[in-house]
Amino acid sequence: MAHYKGAASEGARAAALLKKREQGRENLEFMKKKITEEKSVTRITTIESRFSTQFDFVERELRNNTIGLVTLEQMKQKREDILQERERQIATQTAARALLEKRKEKENKRKKTTISFDLDEEGDDDESDSEQKESNDIVTFKKPKFGKDPTVETSFLPDRQREEEERQERERLRLEWVAKQEAIKREVIEITYSYWDGSGHRRTIQVNKGNTIQHFLQKCLEALRKEFNELKTASVDNLMYIKEDLIIPHHMSFYDFIVRKIRGKSGPLFSFDVHEDVRLINDASVEKDESHAGKVVLRHWYERNKHIFPASRWEPYDPEKTYDRYTISDKKSN
Repeated sequence: MAHYKGAASEGARAAALLKKREQGRENLEFMKKKITEEKSVTRITTIESRFSTQFDFVERELRNNTIGLVTLEQMKQKREDILQERERQIATQTAARALLEKRKEKENKRKKTTISFDLDEEGDDDESDSEQKESNDIVTFKKPKFGKDPTVETSFLPDRQREEEERQERERLRLEWVAKQEAIKREVIEITYSYWDGSGHRRTIQVNKGNTIQHFLQKCLEALRKEFNELKTASVDNLMYIKEDLIIPHHMSFYDFIVRKIRGKSGPLFSFDVHEDVRLINDASVEKDESHAGKVVLRHWYERNKHIFPASRWEPYDPEKTYDRYTISDKKSN
């Protein structure tokens, strides 16, 4: 131990501290040993307690069932039989205990969902009668099942199946209508027209109802080029189609006029033949039914002569404008 050199009081104090530290270390070692011994004893005791019951039962059964001298194989066989019997007993007890617990749980649930109206309490002698009475007076409330009333009108309520059937029916009708319109567009009609250069040169040509005015003018140009020199260098964009004093746009089709029954200034736009209204007696209350041949005109001819009749009556087609009465002149009645 290191020696302290200094005052006598300081040396005594240092010696006391060292002695106290050594004593504390010894106490700590003693406690560690004690705790280790207690743990080992507790572990051994626990293991013995686990197997003591099983071991005592087997030894007791062997003593009771063994009479006289037996061989080692007989002793082992008896021991195995006793162990199997013990395991069966334990399994049976465990199953019975589990079944009892399940029954208790069911009984508790049943008591919670029932209401007893038996308010009389009888003694132990009438216990069986009271139990029978309680079983008769217990009322169990069952959850009612709700269904549809077949007599109630439900057509206004949402129905996924009915909506799907209606959608399929609408789609079927739409496809049927589209197919019918396509058949109409494929129908062939004969158009009577007149190439107009100041005088009329009437011709006829066949096209489909679904063809546009541009397609119609292209076929007319191919047929007229052989007869008229001014059309040899012309294109479709240089041509105009005038029907019932209206300049028809190139993008519209004959089908548009036929289906919508569109009227022009001097006659119907949905009739492309030529016929006159021949009557024995004129009736002012009945509108005349006349159809005039459409005119195919070069655009530059129209620009030079649009101030002269009949070009002075021509105007661009306006789909929003309607013509209540047919007229063949620009004079207005007073």
